[in-house]
Amino acid sequence: MPVSNIPDSMRLDRLLSQVTGLSRNHVKSLLRGDNVEVDGVTVRDAALQVNATQAITLREDAVEWPRERYVMLNKPAGYVCSTAEGAYPLVASLVDAPWADGLHSAGRLDADSTGLVLLTNDGQWSHALTSPRRQCVKSYVVTVKHPLQPGVVKRFAEGLMLNGEREPTLPAQLELIDTHTARVQICEGRYHQVKRMIAACSNRVVTLHREAIGHLVLDAALNPGEWRELTPEEISGV
Repeated sequence: MPVSNIPDSMRLDRLLSQVTGLSRNHVKSLLRGDNVEVDGVTVRDAALQVNATQAITLREDAVEWPRERYVMLNKPAGYVCSTAEGAYPLVASLVDAPWADGLHSAGRLDADSTGLVLLTNDGQWSHALTSPRRQCVKSYVVTVKHPLQPGVVKRFAEGLMLNGEREPTLPAQLELIDTHTARVQICEGRYHQVKRMIAACSNRVVTLHREAIGHLVLDAALNPGEWRELTPEEISGV
């Protein structure tokens, strides 16, 4: 399980690099230029251990100690919810902030899926959100290749046996929007679950867009690729 990567203390150059996005070499240059003070004293030592209780300034601007971050992002297609580089760019790369490197996704979307992704550096919070015991409801809008038959609603509600699984899915809700579009709500997080449930009904997902995770609903003001930090009310509701 990911955990918060915010230490109680750290090297001064690491702190400044983390909060500004500057390279360690650039930070050391600033230190040599007498641009940094710790508790009112000019400091040049890049290796100095500092902690969150100290007053640190860079060019007379207060340096905020790293803190837990909680981000809502409207994921476009072509990005992956991973922390390891691969064939696709990382979804966290869309967050243009110096602290974005420490973020992980709380629940994933496939590279070709779009919609709500939650990013955080608080492992306890993400675990609380994604723990199977919570049975957090996730809502998706899917379009499919073939017309949806009325019987698919009942099959979702009864639970479906997926290929390679030993137990059927928990009851899920499928609401028909039109012949090729549906809103799906599930409370599990099995691998490619919505796509596999549709496949079990002899159909194929063409597009999949996540609208909500629990009480957290994708902000309609966010265009694909845009993000915002969660409000305190949104964070505490998990």
